[in-house]
Amino acid sequence: MSLTDIQERIAVAEAKAGRAAGSVKLIAVSKVQPDARVAAVLEQGQRLFGENRVQEAAGKWPAFREQFDGVQVHLIGPLQSNKVNQALGLFEAIHTLDREKLAKKLAGAVQARGDCPELFIQVNTGEEPQKAGVLPADVDAFVKTCREVYDLPISGLMAIPPVDEEPSLHFALLAKMAKRNGLANLSMGMSGDFERAIALGATHVRVGSAIFGERVKG
Repeated sequence: MSLTDIQERIAVAEAKAGRAAGSVKLIAVSKVQPDARVAAVLEQGQRLFGENRVQEAAGKWPAFREQFDGVQVHLIGPLQSNKVNQALGLFEAIHTLDREKLAKKLAGAVQARGDCPELFIQVNTGEEPQKAGVLPADVDAFVKTCREVYDLPISGLMAIPPVDEEPSLHFALLAKMAKRNGLANLSMGMSGDFERAIALGATHVRVGSAIFGERVKG
């Protein structure tokens, strides 16, 4: 598999779903990948990447941004409240807003900076106790709180379905919640299921191993 293969599969899935070409953004998940692999994908023209940890992104992306124009990096892993200010200086989007304490901290930091990254609320669609995310029953209230109490411009929703369940059920649920709340963006779908996510409205898909190869064990 390669970047070109994934891009072609996305294009086919868009067409099959009756969606405009280029309407789905590919996030190349570069977490724990060696710099040489990331550089090779940058050389092929990919400009949107996903990182799980603030510290790893801080050590990797400032240098790449100097080398390559137009790079965007999205945080797709958990954000600790004490890393908010650092995250705002590193990421164009945060996909993991999942609790009111974090919303409050983001709101204060955004007001101080005068600009805000794109924000996605993470939803725990499978209600898994070990997984982060707002429970489905609480999504509407949380969206309202973020907008009305903290004046945060919520762009969309994100989810990671349970590994042992049909992901399409979770993608459909996420799409329904987004539509109900007037949210245009859906961050859903990974290497094994992104075509099904696109069929159900994904605007951002997160693909790692299929582009970079298996992660290097640290």
